[in-house]
Amino acid sequence: MTTEITITTPDDWHLHLRDGAMMEGVLPHTARDFARAIIMPNLVPPVVTGAQAAAYRDRILAALPEGMEFEPLMTLYLTEATDPADVRAAAASGLVKAVKLYPAGATTNSDSGVRDIDKVRGVLETMAEIGLPLCVHGEVTRPEIDIFDREAVFIDEVLDPLRRATPGLRVVMEHITTAEAAAYAAEGGDDLGATITVQHLMLDRNDMLVGGMRPHYYCLPILKRGTHRPKLVEAATSGSPRFFLGTDSAPHPQHKKEAECCAAGCFTAPVALACLAQVFDEADALDKLDGFVSQHGPRFYGLPVNTGAVTLTKGDPVDLPGSVETGAGPVAVFDPGRAVHWQVT
Repeated sequence: MTTEITITTPDDWHLHLRDGAMMEGVLPHTARDFARAIIMPNLVPPVVTGAQAAAYRDRILAALPEGMEFEPLMTLYLTEATDPADVRAAAASGLVKAVKLYPAGATTNSDSGVRDIDKVRGVLETMAEIGLPLCVHGEVTRPEIDIFDREAVFIDEVLDPLRRATPGLRVVMEHITTAEAAAYAAEGGDDLGATITVQHLMLDRNDMLVGGMRPHYYCLPILKRGTHRPKLVEAATSGSPRFFLGTDSAPHPQHKKEAECCAAGCFTAPVALACLAQVFDEADALDKLDGFVSQHGPRFYGLPVNTGAVTLTKGDPVDLPGSVETGAGPVAVFDPGRAVHWQVT
């Protein structure tokens, strides 16, 4: 029985740090375990230009505790007014590593997102030309589409036509949640990748809804039917370079999660590696963990793999933290609802 594993220092390819006091409180929990992270641009107002991305990066680095090393990989928020020349310049400078497509209204702070994909064709063509990835929140937002079907409909109606219309565009299907998305990504070719979150590998909608609504499990895309979770675990543990970790760790003050209309997001950063080791152990696939968290992501983004290492050990069930204090209020830490025997040591 394996009781210790050492992996290459991992990266997080989808992370929300927020800004200000919240960012200062949550940043150390990512920097402790991860060398780099793709930083989501959905602030208020959003990060839409290279200059704004540079300023946000400076704020992140200024908030990093002394003695910690961490590289924020910046993204731009795609709007219908995004300037292709600014995207080209931001990518050429090395600052911006991706552009994020939010369908308007799909998730937290997405109101400035894209409503008409035809209005961003010029940006997408520029990105295909220069090899800059497009990170996609893959859900349609039409009210007549059931929330549990939004991802599958997006693949058929938006993503597949978009990729066919823009040959060479590198696309990351972010936080996939369904068997359909896993199958599409697996067959998509070298210009398509997909991230998977901790919560979607560990939970399904019964965990969120049976016996009462658990707001700290509410995220977008929402947890799906139990038949989908094994397909996500199968994808993550397959060793396929199409799949890599994007935690989508998304902190909210506890009072906004425990509210009549609660905020969407799971704060998984402090426990992500421990939970993933548990998932991969249960799947008898610990030998595939390094690929999922440390190898596949940088190779898709054309970045060097990290040179450091992280060790995890297995023992008695670990006492996971209940919450993290920040200047913006306490933030509840993701609780997988079952024993986790692994920890970073």
